[in-house]
Amino acid sequence: MTLPLDHIVIAVQQLDRAIADYRALGFQVLIGGRHNGRTSHNALVVFQDGSYLELIAWEGPAPQERWYTTLQSAGEGLVDFALLPGDTTEVLNAARSRGLLSLEGPFDGARLRPDGAQLRWQTARHASPDLPFLCGDISPRALRVSESPADRLHPNGALGVARLDIAVLDLPTSLARYQALLGPDLAAGPVLLREGVQQISLTLGSTELRLLSPASEQADGAQAQALKHRLATRGEGPCALVLRSDLTTARHAEGPDEFSHGVALSWASHDAQP
Repeated sequence: MTLPLDHIVIAVQQLDRAIADYRALGFQVLIGGRHNGRTSHNALVVFQDGSYLELIAWEGPAPQERWYTTLQSAGEGLVDFALLPGDTTEVLNAARSRGLLSLEGPFDGARLRPDGAQLRWQTARHASPDLPFLCGDISPRALRVSESPADRLHPNGALGVARLDIAVLDLPTSLARYQALLGPDLAAGPVLLREGVQQISLTLGSTELRLLSPASEQADGAQAQALKHRLATRGEGPCALVLRSDLTTARHAEGPDEFSHGVALSWASHDAQP
């Protein structure tokens, strides 16, 4: 069984402003807290399926952190995403046994909530950002991600992540890495070619991951040019987000714009499947 989506990371300049803007877009936004030993603090948008958006900002320089350097060089937006392992070390060792030797970890992480609760987790990361990182809980996940139905109810009708697009430099290379990370049960669709972009869809529970790469250096379609620009400015990683929604209550705003803080955001019906 493949790993479920845990969360998607959005780097922002000012956390308070991002919280206000996402609330204006109709999201319920929860204050997360401060990360131990780092200058970062965060807020969460938690969905009914248990996945969430993490808004993260820094109160001091952190040049050793890739998310921070991307924010400084390329501006706000999507910078990473995580999958949820039952046991980080077990999944890490299994991926290495399938040939993903450059997956590093486990690394300890922690955050102090505003109410004084201390939570802990472990991560594992690949050397290149085309792959997600693993984020497995040591303390109960309910401390990290609220299970309260009220905290997961959004005025805009958001229910969860329908699709996450991932920009990659070389589709076959990245697909092989995903297969090594997630194992033989990973469901992958056919490779498609549209407007100079190669793409393949991977299924993680109710979420579709769509890997996108330019078909060639000469590909000149509009989508290919946009993807090349994205890769040149922000590198590999998540580049667009589609949320599943309850259309009966939805109050949608689409991005990218100043309110979504650089996130290309669109919506799908709640019954849409990958």
